[in-house]
Amino acid sequence: MNNQFNFKYTAPTEEERKEIDSIRRQYLPQEKTESKMERLRRLDALVKNTAIIWSLVLGVVGTLVLGLGLTMILQWNIWFWGIVLMVIGCLPMTIAYPVYKFTLNKGKAKYGDEILRLSEELLNESEK
Repeated sequence: MNNQFNFKYTAPTEEERKEIDSIRRQYLPQEKTESKMERLRRLDALVKNTAIIWSLVLGVVGTLVLGLGLTMILQWNIWFWGIVLMVIGCLPMTIAYPVYKFTLNKGKAKYGDEILRLSEELLNESEK
């Protein structure tokens, strides 16, 4: 009778430890420490990108509806509904730029004070 206990221990290699640590860090709660410059960039992008997205959506939808109307006229000989769809498609395309300007101005009004405050703080810090 052999009453021996065999135990084999293998430690992870240095490369495996780094991989384990990088995976582990992804699941740890993240502390949001955003610098002033990062916040300024993020707010500026938020204001501009929101306006661009809304105007692009309107422009693309209008173009697709206009194209459907043209297809109805040129391919299927459905004149009345084709003209109706073309007019309906022109409306979103027409208001895309005013919506862009309105959304941009609304974003500037909403975030403008914070953007100006952050930019003043950053400019004053760089002068010191």
